Amino acid sequence: MLGLQNEREWKAFCETCLSDAQLASDPRFNTNSRRSAARSALYAIIVERFSRLSAEQVIERLEAAQIANAHLNDMADVYAHPQLQARQRWVEVDSPQGGLPALLPPGTSSAYAPRMDGVPALGQHTEAVLKELGFSATEIVALGKPQPD
Repeated sequence: MLGLQNEREWKAFCETCLSDAQLASDPRFNTNSRRSAARSALYAIIVERFSRLSAEQVIERLEAAQIANAHLNDMADVYAHPQLQARQRWVEVDSPQGGLPALLPPGTSSAYAPRMDGVPALGQHTEAVLKELGFSATEIVALGKPQPD
């Protein structure tokens, strides 16, 4: 996903990121409304140009153009992120299948330890939840029985 905030960024994007300064003044794209109207054509140009670059190279160009950006991590990247490792943000929680990695909630403090309970088994809390919702013991038993066709 890509979004430029103003005409300065559009010009810098064309020059630095796409290596095509003339694209900034192309009549199909020289205003935000025209870029929006020609979104499909512009998308094709950007994809074609970026397809030759790695994600790191695109980020380098966006940085050089002074365009705000961020790398989107997949779950493997999140798990291996050095900052999360260094800050000891990962803990292990129990599950019916064994221990699982879990990320501590944001905004934790040394004043308290966050509650990191294990993952419940399928149906482990069903009866308690149904009781809390006002179901009687008889209704709960009836919910568990197969219904006749």
